[in-house]
Amino acid sequence: MKQQRLEQLADGIFSIVMTLLVLEIHVPALGPSADNVDLFFAIQSLVPLFLSYLLSFTLLFSYWRSHHYIMSVFAHNVDHRLVNINGIFFFLVAFVPFTSHLLGAYSDSILAIMVFALQFILIGFTMLSMRNYVENSNSIENSPYTVVERRHAYTRMVFPIICGLVAILVAFISTKLALFLFTIGILFNLSKRSTNVIFRILSIFIPKWKEQ
Repeated sequence: MKQQRLEQLADGIFSIVMTLLVLEIHVPALGPSADNVDLFFAIQSLVPLFLSYLLSFTLLFSYWRSHHYIMSVFAHNVDHRLVNINGIFFFLVAFVPFTSHLLGAYSDSILAIMVFALQFILIGFTMLSMRNYVENSNSIENSPYTVVERRHAYTRMVFPIICGLVAILVAFISTKLALFLFTIGILFNLSKRSTNVIFRILSIFIPKWKEQ
């Protein structure tokens, strides 16, 4: 398979899945006698769905961006195994609308949190495996990188996975705190400067950790 076809497939899947997210938010069905107050409270009841949409859309965008970098910038070709890893990645991504709607409809449910967290973690692990394979496979040509660039890349991928694992445990104490951890994990993956904060903290306690 040509690399360009895989990239086109990824763009198509992500665009469809990201569009499906909003289709789960339906316009409130009110009777003819409903007034603005009724409409306000009806819209207010949809807030959890809006928040889960925002969370999931940002999640998909962050992983689309990471996937684009790995497959379009970092990797210069593909092989059978890399195509299979992408297939698993697309499989997990396609389930996001379901887990997103589940989370929005049952935001106070520990089980809904756990289902979303499980997918959150699996997508992260798959992306991590993809990067690791591209970097270490003898059959894949990749762009040169420095130790610092590698450290930043892996930190941005591992931190959201840790957030997902912690969110599962925290959900038994507070579902809102678990949702906050998802948000932190996604935003961390989006920001290039987020890793600098962690590295500066680590360099205080571990002097050898300072970047060259």
